[in-house]
Amino acid sequence: METVQFLAMIQAYTGVGIGLIIGLGAAGACIGIGIMCASFLEGAARQPEMIPALQAKVFLLLGLIDASFIIGVGLAMMFAFANPLLAVVK
Repeated sequence: METVQFLAMIQAYTGVGIGLIIGLGAAGACIGIGIMCASFLEGAARQPEMIPALQAKVFLLLGLIDASFIIGVGLAMMFAFANPLLAVVK
């Protein structure tokens, strides 16, 4: 195969990988946030006096879950705009 075909294949597979990284990362973050918030609401309904302590932990975990997704988006953008795999073919 020619170099141009290798570059096209790498870019095509990279596009599929980027879609998987962002799509699965977003789905995982949404599911995780949904489960966590549902558990928070159940805990708050059972013991209303624990709401301030639980709320602080929920907000901390919300930030960590979103941060992991944003890191995945950053890695996907690195592969989209500065693909290190393209240097191997040249």
